[in-house]
Amino acid sequence: QVQLVESGGGLVQAGGSLRLSCAATGRTFSSYIMGWFRQAPGKEREFVAGISWSGGATYYADSVKGRFTISRDNAKNMVYLQMNSLKPEDTAVYYCAARLGTVIFTTSSGYDYWGQGTQVTVSS
Repeated sequence: QVQLVESGGGLVQAGGSLRLSCAATGRTFSSYIMGWFRQAPGKEREFVAGISWSGGATYYADSVKGRFTISRDNAKNMVYLQMNSLKPEDTAVYYCAARLGTVIFTTSSGYDYWGQGTQVTVSS
């Protein structure tokens, strides 16, 4: 089992950057596929980015490709989401998620563990 705690959210102007962090507990963290999702008010939770257990494979939603970068440090049980060139439409609660397996799922139902979320607000 793994527990996830996100941090790093906040208020930023359009064009700015933020780095989200996700701290995981559990001895088998390196066995998990990790993902970032987001949910804006009145909208469904959507996939943002995912990373394989080794960090060798990543996958991004088209809306963030080229602006966001997901990474992980298995030695520290950490996952990160570097967000650059932020837009007002990136405003949402961002969630870290984990799943056992070898495939990066893009649907929230494919993930077993979730953090509590961190708010990101981008002002225009």
